[in-house]
Formats: sequence, C-alpha cells, structure tokens
Amino acid sequence: QVQLVESGGGLVQAGGSLRLSCAASGRTFTDVGMGWFRQPPGKEREFVAAINWSGAITGYAASVRRRFTISRDNVKNTVYLQMNSLKPEDTAVYYCAGRRSSGAYSAAESEYGYWGQGTQVTVSS
Repeated sequence: QVQLVESGGGLVQAGGSLRLSCAASGRTFTDVGMGWFRQPPGKEREFVAAINWSGAITGYAASVRRRFTISRDNVKNTVYLQMNSLKPEDTAVYYCAGRRSSGAYSAAESEYGYWGQGTQVTVSS
C-alpha cells in the first residue's frame, strides 16, 4: 500500500504560481509511477500530468503543457507539480495518484490504485 498526502494548494491570482507537493509513504516509492489529476467544480476528474518511476519520462495534458512541470524526488518520496501562469480555469481540487509500474507514465485514471485526499487550488481573475 502507498499513502499519499498532498499539500500546497491555496488561493492565487491569475498569472501567479503555486507548487503542489505529494508525500508518499508505506512502500517502495521507486517502483511507483505518479500522476496529478484535477476535478474542476461541476466537472469530471481529468488528467493533468504524470511521471514515471525514475522521473525520466513525463507527460502533460494539452491545457497545462508549458505552464506546469511535474517532478519527483525519490529520496524524499515526494512528487511535485509546479504550476505557473495560472488561469481561472485551473481552479479545481488537485489529486495526487500512484500506480505500481516500472514502465512509462500513464494518463489513464483507471490505472492508478493509490490516491491522495486532494488539495484545493483556486485562481482568481
């Protein structure tokens, strides 16, 4: 089992930045692929970014590419989401997720078996 705890959410003005963190515990972190998903108000949860176990392979949703950066620190058992140039449409609950995998990243929500509780990000215009 992997326990995931997100932090770093909050209220920010459009154009600003936030960095989300997701701390993992409970099992070996280096064979767990990680992802960030978000659920905007009144909408379905959607893929944001993902990273493979080593950090060498990353993927992004088109809506956040070149603004968001996912990274991980396997010594600290933590994955990050650096969010720059934030827009009001980025407002959502952001979830960290993990999947047991030694391969590439995945954007498919159904492949993730470990989930955090979510952290609210609100971007004001």
